[in-house]
Amino acid sequence: MDAGSSTLGHAARVRSHQRRTAAVQWIRRTHGWFGLWGAVLGLLFGFSGIWLNHRNVLKLPQAQERTRAQLALPDPVPATPEAMILWLQGALRMSGPPSSSRIEPAKPVAWADKSDKSDTGGKSAPALMQPAHWVFNFGGPNEIVQAEYWQGNRSVGVATTHNGFVATLTNMHKGGSMPLPWILLVDTLAGSLIFLSISGVALWMLTHRRRRVGLALFGASLAAMLAIALGAL
Repeated sequence: MDAGSSTLGHAARVRSHQRRTAAVQWIRRTHGWFGLWGAVLGLLFGFSGIWLNHRNVLKLPQAQERTRAQLALPDPVPATPEAMILWLQGALRMSGPPSSSRIEPAKPVAWADKSDKSDTGGKSAPALMQPAHWVFNFGGPNEIVQAEYWQGNRSVGVATTHNGFVATLTNMHKGGSMPLPWILLVDTLAGSLIFLSISGVALWMLTHRRRRVGLALFGASLAAMLAIALGAL
């Protein structure tokens, strides 16, 4: 009976060890593939992140050139934001739609005094209205073309910004003027970082017996992050 129990216990330990080994191998392989996928983007975001974090000290030249111009509107003037976008694409020779836009409808001006009475009838004077304001951003991280239109004007203000290498990397880091595929690609990098963090902790726990050292290091890192973050609030 004792020999049978010992044999069963040994077999259970062998199966447990095999499952543990298989789990470690799978996590290690997957960890490596995820790391390879995000390696290039990680270098890009690491370089630009260091510069953004220390931009007040690291005075790297952005080599930005800005130009402004007025673009006369056709007759009749495009009446909707969609029509304006189509016209701007042709007038500015843009290959695609704007990467972002801001449409502000007409609204009363903030400084208007609605309590003023008209000379006749004792009714409130009509509120002064701010015209609709449309802003469209074309281009990519190396060149940004912003078209600004106030409804009622006969022209569109166009501001063009040509970015240097550092400014281009910064825009790519922040997602400024980047298309949807780039945003989704960066999302995969974020997901990879989450997996790498979890799999790294799992590998440590499964391959090291001195777990207290790892837990102490993890706790110290967490405590430092919370202390600095909460201290800045």
